[in-house]
Amino acid sequence: MGFPGPRRVVIVGAGLAGTATAIRLMQFAREPLQVVLIERRPEYRSAGVAYHRSGNHWHHVFNIQAGRMSMFREDVDDFVDWANTEADRTGWPEGWSGFTFTESGPAPRRLYADYLRTRLDEAAREASDGVELLEADGEAVDITIGAGRADVVVERHSSPPSGTGPDLMTIEADHVVLATGLEERELPFAAGVADHPGFVRHPYSERGVQRILGLRQDAEVAIIGTLLSAYDSASLLLRHGHTGRIHMISRSGLTLRTYPSDHRHHVLDLPAPRLHSDGYEGCDELVRLFRDEWERARTFVAQRHSGVAPAVVSERIAKSWEPSLPEVLARIPSADLRALLDRYGSLLATLRVSAVPYITEFVDAAMAEGGPIVLTTGAVGGITATEAGRLRVAVSGPAPARTIEADLVISNFGRETDYERVGSALWRNLLRRGIAARHRRTGRGVEVDGHGFLLGPAGVRTAPITVVGCPREGDEITRYGRMGAFTFNLAAIKNHSVGVAATVLRHLESCYDEPTETGSKAVAHGGDDEVREAFARAVRLDVHRMATRRRRDRRVLAARLEDGLKALLAAVIAGGEAPVPDGALRSVVNAAATTSLNDLSVTPRDLRSLLELDEAPE
Repeated sequence: MGFPGPRRVVIVGAGLAGTATAIRLMQFAREPLQVVLIERRPEYRSAGVAYHRSGNHWHHVFNIQAGRMSMFREDVDDFVDWANTEADRTGWPEGWSGFTFTESGPAPRRLYADYLRTRLDEAAREASDGVELLEADGEAVDITIGAGRADVVVERHSSPPSGTGPDLMTIEADHVVLATGLEERELPFAAGVADHPGFVRHPYSERGVQRILGLRQDAEVAIIGTLLSAYDSASLLLRHGHTGRIHMISRSGLTLRTYPSDHRHHVLDLPAPRLHSDGYEGCDELVRLFRDEWERARTFVAQRHSGVAPAVVSERIAKSWEPSLPEVLARIPSADLRALLDRYGSLLATLRVSAVPYITEFVDAAMAEGGPIVLTTGAVGGITATEAGRLRVAVSGPAPARTIEADLVISNFGRETDYERVGSALWRNLLRRGIAARHRRTGRGVEVDGHGFLLGPAGVRTAPITVVGCPREGDEITRYGRMGAFTFNLAAIKNHSVGVAATVLRHLESCYDEPTETGSKAVAHGGDDEVREAFARAVRLDVHRMATRRRRDRRVLAARLEDGLKALLAAVIAGGEAPVPDGALRSVVNAAATTSLNDLSVTPRDLRSLLELDEAPE
């Protein structure tokens, strides 16, 4: 059924997740559509905290290889190709200006904003007729629900006249996508020094970077954290000639492992972990089983995959276990699951991903015996100022309590995972009014269904609102068995953007209808060979249409897809099944194509080959 005027999708957040979803919406849309991309911080547009230029020095590089940074999972070489052939290198510093980027090599994070902006502009140019992109600055503070709509209340940046209150506007939407990114955690231990000139709360900010680079070279520094953000700060200091002592402090004391210089992503087929019997016997027994199965997997890799570098064995195991973990996690009581995630979160993060040598080489060398970096394991109890203007950091356990004095204290980002504690007015309002609910099992992120739709406390959809990125952390853990940063980083966002964009369009575009269960089975699971072949061909054509970034090529593929759908319908009828309406048939095929594009069982490079994207579809 048709609708007057174009449908409108409002995306809240224009960082990586929001930009990627906007690109996919414009790439997939077949009918007029207005995509509105809202960002509260203009400098974060197409970047977010992780990639914006002012907060990321040229020495801040991706922790994984440049070849894994394409935003298109089905086009693994896209970022490297862009960096080598399209990027404007005007103003790039020596060392990067003539650099040739490779699949296994490093790349500065600040480049990603330009890359995403280029691909966003390209998607807008190549979109179908009537599909347009609008961008607005302001903070979404609430969403009102009514008559199948979700209207976004935005507080604009412009200063209102004195005494009139905040400058608010409402954007009417047929659908809202929440891509709000990382939420900042309160740091009670630093409450008394938040404004102290020797305390850097935001190392990924222009002011934070300037404060770090402006420090005298023999100053004593304390960095709270020992993983990626800590390495970024320590590496930045060391690469600029810092000679003073650097204390790196964390509860776990864990540090980053280093990828081999020629590392390439790969997926191993390993035996599933035997982590449960018929019941659940408690945290301690589960951890014991986990350790035993981990050693069994390590032995298996050593025997059957001897070419795997020791540094990435844990990553290979963790990835291969993902399909098995949801069943295991389902047996664990929620309280125990949360306790396990809190206790072992840092360990899981280091098992799941390493860092390129560019990040680790200076820091690891400086951690050697007698080096300027001192690793301290313990919890920070508080930070206080001294009369001399320095800062005193109190650290407790497992070793005897101690105090570290420093000229500069750098905090890690401090990501808040409990959405009942976040400072966002939008999330507070959504939770308060029952439009959203904290993730019940893990306490991390919010409840969503398998398509990314926001769920209320009763576990049902409350509004036409979907979610991409960080707020889906708990769901990624329990639904897909993903751990560490892979619950919310680029790898997850790629899949979220594809799945959400396709789902939203199936709900909004008139060419789609909701398929019946009987019709779906007849088409997708038909026993007739002719039906299966026709269905597979239609899915291949839709995969190619969705993956194609040029408008004229999509038009050709869309026409071929229509022919493929007619052939599929004819096969269904010839097989004795009742006819399936065109819109329902198109929905079943598109859902299968979306699943194919988001296949997690293979690497992105293998996915492209599996989907035959370098070949013209039959």
